[in-house]
Amino acid sequence: MNNFLKLFIVALVLCASVGSFANQEKHSELRIVALAPHIVENLYDIGAGDNIVGAVEYSDYPEAALSIPRVGGYHGIQVEKLLELQPDLVIAWQSGNQASDIARLKQLGLKVILSNPKNIEDVANELRYFCKETGYFKMAESVALAFEDKLRVLRQENGNKAQIAVFYQLWSEPMMTINNTTWIHQLVEVCSGKNVFGENPTPYPKIGIENVIVAQPELIIIPDEKSDRPQPKIDWQKWPEIPAVKDNQFIQVNADLLHRFSSRMLDGVDDMCAKMDAFR
Repeated sequence: MNNFLKLFIVALVLCASVGSFANQEKHSELRIVALAPHIVENLYDIGAGDNIVGAVEYSDYPEAALSIPRVGGYHGIQVEKLLELQPDLVIAWQSGNQASDIARLKQLGLKVILSNPKNIEDVANELRYFCKETGYFKMAESVALAFEDKLRVLRQENGNKAQIAVFYQLWSEPMMTINNTTWIHQLVEVCSGKNVFGENPTPYPKIGIENVIVAQPELIIIPDEKSDRPQPKIDWQKWPEIPAVKDNQFIQVNADLLHRFSSRMLDGVDDMCAKMDAFR
């Protein structure tokens, strides 16, 4: 029996045995509140999108998610509004939602499970986890395997390419970037990019122009995302001593893909790798 078939059978057994949602067809009645945009996307990926009765700001994909009632956002959860939705299950983001909100929901007796992805591979793990908790096993394993296959191909295609020193301009005012403990750093590595601030002791350090000059990046990556407050632009041409500026080597990437722990993230990685290739 090949490894693919073994994984598929194990996933089916796990998802079918926990809670018996699928066997009893109760999963179609499950009411879910999803407290992060990536959680919403992953639930739609496994076929559970119609069960979502509450979401948070920026839960904008797929288009159907736009009609889901909002119960808060980055600054906190409106617990009373959430309770009015009478959810059977709340899926919270451990590092994205406020710990006090998560604790209160648990104290109120709600069933709360946590999304806590730390590595790229965790997207597939979470798809399987949500399958186990919701009973939507028919699609979950195929989506998870497709994600793992695409990630494997991207690493194979880009792993032996010449490294290029990059500065990932996470934000401009104040200027912020990433170190090697972050999710985005892992995505840059897939494309054989060398993060010039990888060794910084802070995950999302605030830096100045002088730090970028010292780091000498060959390429500056600027994420672009749908937001009410777009990233202010920097006139980089004032600092031609930076190799990326001297050679006019800048790329824009889709932050709505790269900054979410969902399967669409690999579309953003594929695009970023292709754009980086132009400057190797």
